[in-house]
Amino acid sequence: MKTLNIIKLIVLSGFLIIFSGGIKAQSRYFDERYIYTQAQLNPQLINPGAIGSSMQHQILLNYRNKWAGIDGAPKTITLSYNGAVGNRLGIGVNVVSDRYGVLETTKGAFGLSYTIKSETNQVGFGLSAEYIKHGLSGYGNADPLDPLFAAGLAGAEYFDASFGVYGIFMDKLTYGLSLPSLVSSRISDTDVTLPDREVGFILQLGYKLDVQTDITMTPNIIVKKLANVPTHVDLNLNFGFLQDKLIGGVSYTLGADKRLGFLIGTKIEKLNFYYSYNTSSNLIQDYNNGSHELTLGVNFGGKK
Repeated sequence: MKTLNIIKLIVLSGFLIIFSGGIKAQSRYFDERYIYTQAQLNPQLINPGAIGSSMQHQILLNYRNKWAGIDGAPKTITLSYNGAVGNRLGIGVNVVSDRYGVLETTKGAFGLSYTIKSETNQVGFGLSAEYIKHGLSGYGNADPLDPLFAAGLAGAEYFDASFGVYGIFMDKLTYGLSLPSLVSSRISDTDVTLPDREVGFILQLGYKLDVQTDITMTPNIIVKKLANVPTHVDLNLNFGFLQDKLIGGVSYTLGADKRLGFLIGTKIEKLNFYYSYNTSSNLIQDYNNGSHELTLGVNFGGKK
């Protein structure tokens, strides 16, 4: 009990530090949370408050290939773990590698969540500490003696802290608010002056409806306002059959990529698998084969 009280105190102190840190943060290349099109199924990828919300342990591998067929198009790999420790505490670890041409982003995150439960509602409060490095993976056609590109190879490193709230009401309604990179500090080349940016947010809302026996329908909306990414809204509609042994869905994004997507997936015992395909109404769609996203998850332990 004493250990748990110490953990509570650490999490609470982190929240107070974040909220006392102001509403400005240093600008960096981009916020990688915008890439996921399956966040309605794996909310812990974008909201630390959702860590451990399933009351199970989960190892997840996510791969996204945007604008397939174009050399140097963005490719992102995410490996994560999240799980419940006891009835209230959740722990999560997240590693992300993103490459776009010669631009490369590496991220490592560690998160904690604390969940409050009642008969009808559970709500988690989460905090994550994140290390991010942006840099170049090669010179391309640039002059190797150019000091600007030499600095790019060295990269820029940041330490971020994010906060999130995620809840489940009556096992039907899901809701969440995440404040990504609420505190952001550059830890390399600290003499460099960077412009401040407004702190962004991610807002989630979904509701699961029982259409017929063993058939469910879940409309979901995610609003994203992130660093160096146009504000956009993801509209999702998923269907589950035979207790989610088969999952299908459609999605549409307003703003940003203006994308239309399709989802198919399955949950079999402890294994989850999802595949998404997206096309965009932007002109670049004429030169690529769409975007593909794959997620493989393994659940174990805990409570279903």
